[in-house]
Amino acid sequence: MSGRLLDPYCGSGSSFASGLDCGMKEMYGFDINPLAVLISKVKFTKTSTGDLLKTRKIFRNDLYDFLKNENDIKTLLRPKVTNIDFWFSQEVIKNITVIKYFIDKIDNENIRNFFLIPFSETVRECSYTRNNEFKLFKMKEQDLLNFNPDVIGVYFKKFDDVFFLYSNFYFPKLQNNIKINIQHSTFQPQDGYFDVVLTSPPYGDSRTTMAYGQFSTFSNEWLGINYARKIDGMLMGGTKLKWNISSGIIADYISQISKIDCNRALDVSAFYNDLGKSITQVAKSIKQGGKSVYIVGNRTVKNVQLPTDQFVAEKFEENGFKHLITYKRALSNKSMPSRNSPTNKTGKTANTMLLEYIVVCEKKIKL
Repeated sequence: MSGRLLDPYCGSGSSFASGLDCGMKEMYGFDINPLAVLISKVKFTKTSTGDLLKTRKIFRNDLYDFLKNENDIKTLLRPKVTNIDFWFSQEVIKNITVIKYFIDKIDNENIRNFFLIPFSETVRECSYTRNNEFKLFKMKEQDLLNFNPDVIGVYFKKFDDVFFLYSNFYFPKLQNNIKINIQHSTFQPQDGYFDVVLTSPPYGDSRTTMAYGQFSTFSNEWLGINYARKIDGMLMGGTKLKWNISSGIIADYISQISKIDCNRALDVSAFYNDLGKSITQVAKSIKQGGKSVYIVGNRTVKNVQLPTDQFVAEKFEENGFKHLITYKRALSNKSMPSRNSPTNKTGKTANTMLLEYIVVCEKKIKL
């Protein structure tokens, strides 16, 4: 397949993996979460596996030599991570700081970026956060007593896992004629430039659905991103509206929510307002005859299921597209709750989303 593929909210780059499988040679992605962009860039940048292993050996030797001398460790600057002592033990802070110090010393940017991926995973695994949660919660006191991770061991295990995946899955597909451009920014429209858009936008405002920015906060702060705690507010629906959407397919559903909870209705309106604006920009950027493929979830708010799939189709139709088909499939592995408590009453829960919808539209050819 030839042509240009766009993912305007690319996250960690699953759309590019699909593009490579389909034979796409030119792909573009945008995201405002620095960690997501870093992960995507590492996956889809061709970096010598031999150089990675050679650097790993030198890195490991230098790291262990450094750790032998406590006085050397005391010379390192304490990282600027919010509430660091609440989320990390002193031993973990020390070891993560040393790992980051030696990563920063790697001259080659592509190799340095690669070493940062297992670093970000180590930060989360060695913190006091509970596993399998979709928001940040600290471990219970009794669990803290038995939590003493081998930070250095965890890091090299993570490195080996990332290296195995990269060398066996991504590296073989990154031929020299393939161009994958990933930018840390919001998408800006480019008239009629792309042949296909393949993307999965957020399923709802991050504050109440899945706190994407919060989920990556620790890693971003350890990576030196000083606005890590503000990322959720920068994402779709991050800024609340002062009015509710009153037209289109979504209006009646928002009206139902508003009768139960005015503030939640404004949250939902803000999300769909931002999603609609984004679709308008994306639509401008697709060639006549080009396709848009949006993978979305129909979340439930206050027991009202919101038809995001129909909203996406409607917005593309408003922008000169024809809705071709919507496929349904079981929800893939996402870090979000399968059930929540819409009434905030103890014991009363409801499904959030169990299905994904793949909405396919085509830009009409002007005669």
